[in-house]
Amino acid sequence: MSTERNFDSIVVGGGVIGLSCAWRAAQRGARVAVIDKSQPPAGATRVSAGMLAPIGELTFGEPELLRMTLDSRELYADFVAELEEASGKSTGYRHQGALHVALDRDEAAELQRVHELQRSLGLDAEWLPPRRCRELEPGLSPSCNGGVYAEGEAVVDPRMLAETILAALAGKGAEIRTGTQVTEALFDGERIAGVRTDGGEELRAATVILAAGAWSGQVEWIPERARPPVRPVKGQIVELRAIDGSAPCERIIGAERVYLVPREDGRLIAGATVEEQGFDTTVTAGAVHEILREAYRLVPEVAELELLAPAVGLRPGTPDNLPLIGPGGIDGLIWATGHFRNGVLLAPLTADAVADLLEGGQLPEMAAAADPGRLGCDPASVAP
Repeated sequence: MSTERNFDSIVVGGGVIGLSCAWRAAQRGARVAVIDKSQPPAGATRVSAGMLAPIGELTFGEPELLRMTLDSRELYADFVAELEEASGKSTGYRHQGALHVALDRDEAAELQRVHELQRSLGLDAEWLPPRRCRELEPGLSPSCNGGVYAEGEAVVDPRMLAETILAALAGKGAEIRTGTQVTEALFDGERIAGVRTDGGEELRAATVILAAGAWSGQVEWIPERARPPVRPVKGQIVELRAIDGSAPCERIIGAERVYLVPREDGRLIAGATVEEQGFDTTVTAGAVHEILREAYRLVPEVAELELLAPAVGLRPGTPDNLPLIGPGGIDGLIWATGHFRNGVLLAPLTADAVADLLEGGQLPEMAAAADPGRLGCDPASVAP
């Protein structure tokens, strides 16, 4: 026998994107439910490094993504402040900058090329000679050939962020369904009107938000035309810890083949691979070896750290590496997925954009590049 509940919005997906969208909707007064098959933090959020580093992650030929990530980074300090105030918990947010270094002449030439692009775009990035790099981070390898310092970059602990959002949502009366599968969409004519779960519960809402990360393109409870063009992109990381509780670096340190992200408790996240392996979540010896080798090349003290565990996450990739935020092919459905390597960074921007749509508005200018219509998707009205 099924039971029925009514909400303003139902979010399917308990990663940082889904939780952030739920929080912003609840903060604006909506009755919200979040559904996830696992226990949040779910999906790629669980193993994300949490870098808020749009300058360091800059890639040639992606100006729209750069603009979105820069705008979202500017939202972050206020975003975490409101969450921490609402929950009484810490997100692990720290604004300490990032240092991206070259370890030989070839890497230095490539990094100089990237720095020229950064300068041409007016980004806050400074080229430092080897001595200045080691002054900032004394643990760097002596083979450092110079680096780029991006003072505005920051970091957050994604697991702590997710727990903070969950606590804030509880304070707003939101309902979180963990260990719950959506088995069927409920329709009112051509408009999605809610979902049915594997427990037989019917949850009805004016709008359903699909934020299921790498699984968004595989959900069988909505018509095929409403499934976003999202694929899983495997990423392996290694988690380390200093015996004395002090990480061997103060800020994000990146090189051509690895990044290191320190946590306040002495842990160090080293990553990450980018693999087109479908939904495979196997930790491989080769990937762990490569990460540790490159981390040692960057900061030799890594060899003395305790090896905690490797981990695998599946990032939601799209054909053009831009996320999909907006109407999702059938009335009443919003996509908030496809954030690839930038889910944590783009969470505040995505949450604001989805909240505007839920209130019957248009996709804001800051998220315009993520409009699903750019890929030939058939967006539909989502206004209640």
